Amino acid sequence: MRSALARAVAKATGQALGPYQSAVVRIGFAATWLFFLLREFPHRHELYGPDGPWSWQLAERLIASNRAFTVLMWSDSTLWFETVYALSLLASVLLVLGWRTRAASVLFMIGVLSLQNRSVFMGDGGDNVIHLMAVYLVLTRCAQVWSLDARRARLRGSATAGAAGPVLWALLGAGFAYGVLSGHLGALWLVLFGTLWTGTALWWLADRYEPGGERRATLDVLANLLHNAGMLVITAEVCLIYATAGWYKIQGSRWQDGTALYYPLSLDYFTPWPWLSELVASSGVVVMLLTYGTVLVQVAFPFTLFNRRVKNVLLAVMMLEHAGIAVLLGLPFFSLAMIAADAVFLPTGLLVWVGARVAAAWGRVPLRGAAPRPALSPFPGAAPRTPLLGAPPDPRASNAGEAASGTGP
Repeated sequence: MRSALARAVAKATGQALGPYQSAVVRIGFAATWLFFLLREFPHRHELYGPDGPWSWQLAERLIASNRAFTVLMWSDSTLWFETVYALSLLASVLLVLGWRTRAASVLFMIGVLSLQNRSVFMGDGGDNVIHLMAVYLVLTRCAQVWSLDARRARLRGSATAGAAGPVLWALLGAGFAYGVLSGHLGALWLVLFGTLWTGTALWWLADRYEPGGERRATLDVLANLLHNAGMLVITAEVCLIYATAGWYKIQGSRWQDGTALYYPLSLDYFTPWPWLSELVASSGVVVMLLTYGTVLVQVAFPFTLFNRRVKNVLLAVMMLEHAGIAVLLGLPFFSLAMIAADAVFLPTGLLVWVGARVAAAWGRVPLRGAAPRPALSPFPGAAPRTPLLGAPPDPRASNAGEAASGTGP
């Protein structure tokens, strides 16, 4: 018992688990938010800006009561809104690429929370998931693979090389200081941003002046613990979303009689392809199977984490279900957000295989024969220990869901 506990502690402190899964979650959510902001760019003023039905005065009154975080309430000028929207776009791009990922993840979180909390009635279930995951991603070392940070670490031996990182954190620190001095940051956000800024500064100093010292090793252990805790929270959050959705559906009479799917297929708002919706809705058997299948998969999925093969099958079914929702009901960003959340359970072997094929298709890394040239590949298989990225990821390492269930990839 003690030896098993010791092994578990050593694993949790010695490496950041699920490097490939965290990279997919990072890319998935950042890309989803980026595509959403780009699609809504012509309507940004009506959604989150000065022309929206939820006025700045109404938002100010609501935020004064619920203490939600949004930098959009620091000023009611149009220029400030445009700046925040542009920075949100930039942060999404940087997070997809994995450039200065820790700072980019903080900027991404600020952008997501600022826009969504400015107009709380504009979102749906997908926005709620992005809202949560934007916070959790800050805790993770999600750029160990498939990132520009990992590439820089291989080329220069450290991801802190260059002046871009300190400059970026100095700008974030200046914004943090302004929020404190102006009284816009509450106690919780004051502690959160202060801890992030201070921890990053300590990490940079230790990595620059004591790369092999005890302080650096201690910070590495703490970062691994924080990452693994974040991945565990993401895993639990996804299970909770499906379990809650499934059990609430069971209580609905339309889900019980197998007709629930028929009604959204008959609404103009959810029928981007009327002929396809009519085709599906015209078959009572198909509607019943899809309705019952949705409930069954959502209720059963959290229990399948104890069986790797069954979990992988249901995971594929859920991803196909969300793809169907995107096409049938016209909810692409909700579906992309849920697929990105589901990716935390993808097998490591599959992700390594996909990454190798994508790299080969990119034409930079041969699968066989000559030694690969990782410096030229945007899809590396591993990276050395780097600041805010962690130790070299082991392709054999289990993902978060498999680690929780005790099974391997």
